[in-house]
Amino acid sequence: GSAMDAVTAAIMVLEDDPNFNAGKGAVFTADGFNELDASIMDGSTKKAGAVAMARHIKNPILGARLVMDKTWHTLVAGEGADKLAKENGLEMVDQKYFFTQFRYDALQKAKEKQKLLLDSEKAKKTSLNLHERPYLGTVGAIALDKNGNLAAATSTGGMTNKMTGRIGDSPIIGSGTYADNDSVAVSCTGTGDIYMRVNAAHEVSALYKYKTQDVQKAAEEAVAQVKALGGSGGIISIDKHGHTGFAWTKDKLGMYHGEARLGAKPIVYWPLGEK
Repeated sequence: GSAMDAVTAAIMVLEDDPNFNAGKGAVFTADGFNELDASIMDGSTKKAGAVAMARHIKNPILGARLVMDKTWHTLVAGEGADKLAKENGLEMVDQKYFFTQFRYDALQKAKEKQKLLLDSEKAKKTSLNLHERPYLGTVGAIALDKNGNLAAATSTGGMTNKMTGRIGDSPIIGSGTYADNDSVAVSCTGTGDIYMRVNAAHEVSALYKYKTQDVQKAAEEAVAQVKALGGSGGIISIDKHGHTGFAWTKDKLGMYHGEARLGAKPIVYWPLGEK
């Protein structure tokens, strides 16, 4: 099959699993909504699609693919994303479908912590740290197919206690998702507001292509730039030759990730401190 179909299928599995912060099990905004972001990019054509602030698309990655395949646009947000999905026959759900008690409880805890932190000047320096594990859980998939085509996809509910209407890096092409057959495919997770400032996904491609770094070093350097600005998170990447690069801010959180290759047993990598 194609790399595009592979990343779409992988993301759908993760969106349907309430353990992850995407689709069912997504985190809540400060106002108690689930607002979902997703994007996908085809490395062979540089075509891409994304949805943001979707509230009723069961699988937001299908909404992103719809934007790419059926419209002239790259990113559609809010009511427009839900309307487009419904008009094109995607499965739509009520907000209660996304609800999980774990994520709702996390919202209450985040609100309590922020109220305490806002009482001090220190809050301005440490507020982003509220969104460390278990507040992170964005899902991503990258693939290289037998025809040499790369693809990347990302899906998320964002950050616990985010402002209603906030959009992070996941639906932003070049920030949370990027694919280019001449270099790499990349998906990011973490403090999206900072990933956008680094343009992290494209940065991996640029370091690989123009600084001739291997994909592992390129991923590590992009994550280091995120960390330098106070962010946390991780990157998964694969280059045009099938070499992978995984990097994350190890002192702040771990990152579940893995890889599967034709004819080989899939490998799963556990976060630091996990067995």
